[in-house]
Amino acid sequence: MTTEIEPTRSALGDETPPDPEVVEHARRRTFTAEYRMRIVREADACREKGQIGALLRREGLYSSHLTDWRKQRDQGGLAALSRSRGRKPKYSAAEREAAQLRRENDKLKKDLSTARMVINVQKNVSALLGIALESAEPRNDR
Repeated sequence: MTTEIEPTRSALGDETPPDPEVVEHARRRTFTAEYRMRIVREADACREKGQIGALLRREGLYSSHLTDWRKQRDQGGLAALSRSRGRKPKYSAAEREAAQLRRENDKLKKDLSTARMVINVQKNVSALLGIALESAEPRNDR
C-alpha cells in the first residue's frame, strides 16, 4: 500500500524516511551571566499572579533555575552568576611552585645521601687495599 507522501519523496530524490529515534545524549543548556541577571530582574519586576510562570514558559526555564539564580545573585551578584563549571584548579601558582621546590629539595637530599655512601665505600676500599687517598684540601681546578 502506497501513500501519497512516498511518491512526493521519491520525486524530490529523498528515499530515506525520517529517523524517529530520540537523540541519545542531550546537551546541557548553558546561560550567560547577563541572561541570568536579566531573567532574575524580570522575575523580580513581576507583580501580578501568573506573570512569573508566563516568563518561565516563554523562556523555556524551570522554577529551579530561577531559585538557584536568585540564591547566586544574593551571594555575590554578577560574579556569582558567571562562575564556570568544571574542575577547579587545586593549587595556586605559589602552592605549585612550593610543591615543586619541595620535590626538588627531596631529590637533591637523596642524591647527596647516595654520594656520601659512595665516598664512604671508596674510603673503606682504599683502607682495605692500603691505597693512600688524596688530601681533603679543596681543589682549585674549577
